[in-house]
This record gives sequence, C-alpha cells and structure tokens, in this order.
Amino acid sequence: MQLYTPSLTEYKRLATKEVKVGDLLLGNFHPIRVQTMTTTNTMDTMASVAQTIRCIEAGSELVRITAPSKNEAENLLNIKNELRKRGYNTPLVADIHFTPNAAEIAARIVEKVRINPGNYVDKKKFEQIEYTNAQYLEEIERIRDRFTPLIKICKEYGTAMRIGTNHGSLSDRIMSRYGDNAIGMVESAMEFLRIAESENYYNIVLSMKSSNPQVMVQAYRLLISHMETELGHCYPLHLGVTEAGDGEDGRIKSAIGIGTLLEDGIGDTIRVSLTEDPEMEIPVCKNILNRYDQLRVESINKKSIVPETDGKFLSPFEYRRRDTFPVENIGGKYVPVVVSDFHKSGNISRENLEAVGYKYEHGTNKWSIGDQAADYIFTNSPISFALPGTLKVISNYNSWLTAPDKNKYFPIFDESKYLDERNQRSLTQNFVMIDCYSENYPAIDNIKLFERLKNDHAAIICLSTNNKNSVQSIRRKFIELMESDIKNPVVLISESKCKGMDNNLIQYSVEAGALLLDGFGDGVCFGYQYADNKVNSDAKVINSISFGILQATRTRISKTEYISCPSCGRTLFDLQETTAKIRAVTNHLKGVKIAIMGCIVNGPGEMADADFGYVGSGPGKVTLYKGKEVIKRSVPQEIAVDELIVLLKENDAWVEQLERNY
Repeated sequence: MQLYTPSLTEYKRLATKEVKVGDLLLGNFHPIRVQTMTTTNTMDTMASVAQTIRCIEAGSELVRITAPSKNEAENLLNIKNELRKRGYNTPLVADIHFTPNAAEIAARIVEKVRINPGNYVDKKKFEQIEYTNAQYLEEIERIRDRFTPLIKICKEYGTAMRIGTNHGSLSDRIMSRYGDNAIGMVESAMEFLRIAESENYYNIVLSMKSSNPQVMVQAYRLLISHMETELGHCYPLHLGVTEAGDGEDGRIKSAIGIGTLLEDGIGDTIRVSLTEDPEMEIPVCKNILNRYDQLRVESINKKSIVPETDGKFLSPFEYRRRDTFPVENIGGKYVPVVVSDFHKSGNISRENLEAVGYKYEHGTNKWSIGDQAADYIFTNSPISFALPGTLKVISNYNSWLTAPDKNKYFPIFDESKYLDERNQRSLTQNFVMIDCYSENYPAIDNIKLFERLKNDHAAIICLSTNNKNSVQSIRRKFIELMESDIKNPVVLISESKCKGMDNNLIQYSVEAGALLLDGFGDGVCFGYQYADNKVNSDAKVINSISFGILQATRTRISKTEYISCPSCGRTLFDLQETTAKIRAVTNHLKGVKIAIMGCIVNGPGEMADADFGYVGSGPGKVTLYKGKEVIKRSVPQEIAVDELIVLLKENDAWVEQLERNY
C-alpha cells in the first residue's frame, strides 16, 4: 500500500483529521465540501453580500472573500452581519496574502482564514540565497514569531485555518533550499504546520495548488506521504487547480487535477477556479463529485474484483512515461494520438472529418489540416472518398478484410480473435482490445495473450473496462503489463453513457487524465453514442476535449495555453473580458503559455511557468512580463493587448495563422 492512498485498486477515502469551520465539519469521512470565492470589491459590502448569496444558493458550502489589507479585513464583519441578518449562516473564509495584521483581524470575525506560506512572512524577489543550517533555523524562528500570534487568535476564537501553498508563490528561501517543485511546495506548508502543532493547534486544512495538474497531483501525494511519515496523521485537504482559466479548458484542467486525486480517495473540499462568475464554478464541482457518490455506493455494496498491488511500478511523485516501443506513430517517443470514434454513427462523410480537424476544398480537391486534427478514426463503415494523407482508419476485422487500402486501414481485434491463428493481420498495425477486470467479460488465457503481445511489434493495446472504478482497473492492468515486461503502446478507451456533454467532459478528463498524469497511455479514444442530427457538432466537441486533455496533462501541446486567475476583490480590470480579448488574438500560437492575472498577488510568482504575463498593476494599468522579468510597466489598459502582441513579436513567439494542405 502506498502512503498517499488507502487503495490502488478500489475507491476508499483517505482518513483525515476532523476540522470544524463554523458549524461545518470537514475531513474524517464527512461529505466532500464545495466552495468558491467572490470576485467583488470587499469594501463594497452589498455587492459582496449579493454575490455571496448567489454562490450559497448555487450550492457553495463555504465562501472565500479576499482581505488584502486591514480595511477589507475589518469590513468582513459588515458582510458577515448582513448575511446573518438575511438568514445565511454559511461559513466565510478570509483570503490573506502578504498581510499578517489583516489575517489577525479576520480571524476574529470569520470562521476560517487562508494564508499562503509563500508570502505570509517572506517576500519574493527571485533571488538565489545560500543558507547555512544555522541561518535557516533563524529564518524558521522568524516565521514562528510572526505566525504564532495568528495561531493563538484562531485557538481563542475557534477559527479554522487553511495553509494554502501555491506553486507559483514559493518564497526565495524555499526555492533556494528545496527547489521550484513539489518538494518545495510540501516543505513550505510543513514549516507552518510544525509551528501550529507545537502550539497544539490542529484546526487546519491544507492545499497544494498549481496551474499545472501534473505538479499539483505530485505535491498533494507527497504532502500526504510526509504528513503520515512525520506526524502519523493527515489533515483535511482542499483540492484545486489554480488559475485553470475559463470555458472548456478550465473545466478540463480542473477535472483532471481534482479528479486524479479524488480517484485515490484524496480530498475533503474542492474549488474549481474558473475565470467566470463564481457561481458558475459550483455546477462543475457538483458534476465532478457526482462520480464519487457513485463510486462510494459501489465500494460499499461490493468488493472490487481488481487484484491488489503494491504499486511498485508506479511513479506517484514525479512524471515518468511508461517505456514502450513505437508502432508506426504510436508509442515510443511519439506524442499520444487522438482516435475519433465514429463506429456507431454510420457512413463517414467529409463533413464528419471537418468536425475532427480536416477541411475539404472542393475547388482544389485538397484537404487542409488543423493543429487539432484527429490522427485516426474508428469506423465500421466503408469510406467512399480519398482520405487526407495523414489520416488513418481503424475498423473491425471483417470491414478491414475488404478495405481498399491496407496502408490506410487497420484491424481491431478482441482478445479471442487476436489469439486465433486463422485470422489475418496487418503487417504494420493491429489494435487489440483488452478488457480490464470487468465481471461479465469472458475469461481468456492471459499468459498466452501476453506472450503473443510481447513478441508482436505491430500490436497496439487498447485498454477499457465496464467497471465504475475504471481508473483503478486500467491502472492495475498497466501494472500487470509492466510486471510482464510488455512494452506495446496503449490507447486509453473511455466509453461514456453520461447525459450531457458537461458530464462527458468530466468523465473523459478524469478517466484519461489520471492515467496520463501517471505516465500511462500513448493515445486516447472517447466513445459516445451520437444522435443522428448531432454527429458533427458532438464529434467536434469530443475532439476538442481529447486535445484539451492531452494539453492539460502536458503530454501533447496543440494550442496556446492560458493561465488565467479566477478574479477576486483584488482584481484591477475585467478579467473575463480581457481574457476573451487576449484569447481571440493569440489562440493560434501553439505551445505559447500566456498568463492573465488580475493583480500583483497573482503576478509573476503565481504565473509559475508562463512564457508571457499580463498583470494588473494599478487602476487601468497593466504590467507585461516575459517569464518572470518585467518588460513594460504601467501600460494603459486600452492599449495593453496591442502591446502584448508587440512583445510576442519582439520575442519571436508570434506567427501568422496558416493552414496545411494535403
């Protein structure tokens, strides 16, 4: 058993301490709580109250409000009193950065305070500092002196605390000592946690947020391991991907980061950080948690049939891709492929291909291909027209036998047909479906199957399962493959029976994203029963989701990435409008990471690994960054987007939008 999860093969919640936030209980197997954060100016009492009420009525069980200075901290009392007067008793959380005195005021008013150990005492100047052990201990004592007063206030008033580490705001001291990585994030929190425990204060929740789901997941797992090893217990965990962005991308990134941890029973409260109105975050939270209500019921009603494992082939604290040999463009060092599934939708048309990234020009009889064009399509119907040069077709065995071009068409077998020596095979690519421990699936000779795969360098494995604990089932099969030293590439299959594309997005993101973050998978294929009148529109969305998942897991970059904060009372411009404007003019810059931050709190540090940054620096003013370096200060907001484009061009990050023809 791993120190970061109760089980690798079935859904089990991680045991954590119970924390009281007002009348709300967190951890200790209580329901996973949903929360969000207001975007209003905290000094505008009525606007903050109105937005808080909208969030509560949408289903938020805690609401966080920024308190960047003493004035805002003091005004939390007016907000709280007005809410209580109107009959709303939902716990409030004060969000604190840089200002311990504001935290000490807020802790006397609201039910919980959030502090960031990266900037509660330390300042960030991106300096490398060499400390002796004695000097470092002096720094810890300096933190103790500044942090202890808040602890004592929280104990006196019964106030809970979140020690909320953000990857992008690690202090120079931590980065100099431990590095800009998951270990640095964990140690940043542990320093504060040790001080709190030395004062016998335990009403604590922790978080390890990053805009990169890969870093986020590793940090939470590592934190759990450190707490269990050093303290012998684990505190409740608040899950979230910070600066996830908006729209489809923000939902995908959040579902992957949060869902990967929830799959392992990790997490006691969640927040989806979207660059949208805060009440829009709540339905996404609920869609994610619906999955775990079902898994919990399943785990209570019947024991998992997935074999136990010690997980020795897993790499939970760092990314390591499973070693495979390439079969054509799948596996090896190739980026994961996207397979678009049309096998239930009848005859394929040119319009179907346009939905997955290929556009046919009748006048020139040529195809143009976008950066998010599917690599394969899966269909059982014959295709009556010439295909684009890069596109390949997967079809069932009988259809493949009559296929016109064996260089473009490849067969897919179930396990028994693959083992049948009488069946023909492609010389270059054969796709083999393997079910992962589903109850009603016919048993096959695993030893014979594995021996054949091991010696077949044209075989690509496709892993799927009907089990509700699908991530655990497929991950366990990967371990079995690795134990048998099978290095064939694997395509991940997720078949959705969900209603509504929002739910499909969550399922695909969790089921594929969790495995990709663990280094498993050389391609994705998402099954869906298209309605007759919605084939093209739904196929287009699922294709976009496929590439979005690969982008969010950093396994295949096909578009611009936006690291956009969700806005709060500190924000100095209309973040949603600005994000839309920047996206409209830069969304063709494949691989460029642009951070859009509302204020300096979410400034150069929080941008983490962004290439360029657009940060509010004052009313109507913007500062532009290249990496962590300030390039232009106090740019008027009216021309700031144009100046960002100039900055991109000056640094050879700008290209004109082109189409590739075939």
